[in-house]
Parts: sequence; structure tokens; C-alpha cells
Amino acid sequence: MMPLTMVEPGKPISIQRIGGKEEIKRFLENLGFVVGSDVTIISKIGGNVIVNIKNSRVAISKEMANKIMV
Repeated sequence: MMPLTMVEPGKPISIQRIGGKEEIKRFLENLGFVVGSDVTIISKIGGNVIVNIKNSRVAISKEMANKIMV
């Protein structure tokens, strides 16, 4: 497993685990980041990432992306 920030753009990968406090987990879950979901990084800008998840584009900070293990 590795954090989402380590994945190359354009490569679809499955979410294995989401770390962090309960409120952060709930926030990410509301955006569609749940264990077993496929996610593809569109681009990385200054460590922050834009991802495609469940046919939606979502931008998340580097700190949040580091809590998503793939």
C-alpha cells in the first residue's frame, strides 16, 4: 500500500484504506472516497491532486491525499 500522492497520473487504482480522524474519513466518504472504489489521478499541482472518482472530478489537498492508501 502507498498514499494516493505516490500514484502516477492516468493510472486507475483501487482504494484500500482511509486514515485520519473520523471527521476527515466522513468528509472523504461524502466525496466518494470509500474502500474498494476506483480512483484515477488527473493531475498533480504543488502536491495537491485532481482525481476522477465515480465519474466526477474532485480536487483534494496533499494532506488529504496522503490519508488515502491505495
